[in-house]
Amino acid sequence: MEKFSVFSSRLVEKAEFFTSGHRACQGCAEALAVRHVLKALGRDTIVAMSTGCMEIISSPLPTTAWKVPWIHVAFENSSAVASGCESGMKAMMRKGKIPKKKINFVGMGGDGATADIGMGQLSGALERGHDMIYVCYDNEAYMNTGIQRSSETPWGASTTTSPAGRKSIGQHTQKKDMPKIAVAHHIPYVATACSSFPFDLMEKVKKASEIEGPAYVHVMSVCPTGWRIPTEEAIKYGRLIVDSCVFPLFEVVNGKYSMTYKPEKILPVAEYIKGQGRFRHLTPQMIEEIQEHTTREYEKILKMCEEG
Repeated sequence: MEKFSVFSSRLVEKAEFFTSGHRACQGCAEALAVRHVLKALGRDTIVAMSTGCMEIISSPLPTTAWKVPWIHVAFENSSAVASGCESGMKAMMRKGKIPKKKINFVGMGGDGATADIGMGQLSGALERGHDMIYVCYDNEAYMNTGIQRSSETPWGASTTTSPAGRKSIGQHTQKKDMPKIAVAHHIPYVATACSSFPFDLMEKVKKASEIEGPAYVHVMSVCPTGWRIPTEEAIKYGRLIVDSCVFPLFEVVNGKYSMTYKPEKILPVAEYIKGQGRFRHLTPQMIEEIQEHTTREYEKILKMCEEG
């Protein structure tokens, strides 16, 4: 992470565009991620957000935690609304009805809204080439409606709709690989990030806003409630998921992969799994299977980075 050696906390935007007073659970790393994303983007930003945790906790009538123009939309269409805003505002600038200026058009959604319900609309927005950013906050389940599994829920995790028991290991499929799906749309910028690495996250969001065309940022957002961990350990588990290479930090600029963070010492997956209630039923053999899958996928990413 050598490039962040000059990116000190003093350079971070001091203004807050996602304010305190919202109703997120204690220790919510997703709320922290939203705060960092908006610090990187600044005031000239329009956000379309799908139904989900952040929408529920940030806008209880008549209050709001948002200090930028913000539109609440249904589960499936934040990308469609953000792309519509981009087209409409640019048309008005072109016709001289509003002054020309740089505006960040952002679609936001959780993993369910992104990888499940809103997949078609997101694919269309990326394909059309809108100058917009889509941010997926991945907490690995539908947390706001009762911890139901999504297609981003990892293999072996127990949720209310994939419960572990005598006849089930819990979630029985692997996570849908959304960053690679975004890359497959041949868009200029794709990145993974985590709120436990705030400078890396903000750097990537800023880069996404500066690149012309669609950008996709997949943010790992630890959920103490759904992961069954102590509320004060969300940042710790964010570091563990990255340092164990379960969720590597990389970016893809015009199709070229590069790692933005390599752990000095790769931790065993067991260190990351230990302490999480959603994985407490796993046997050593099951954890070994997760380790093998993690190692295999990480080596694929490294190889793609070497190939450029």
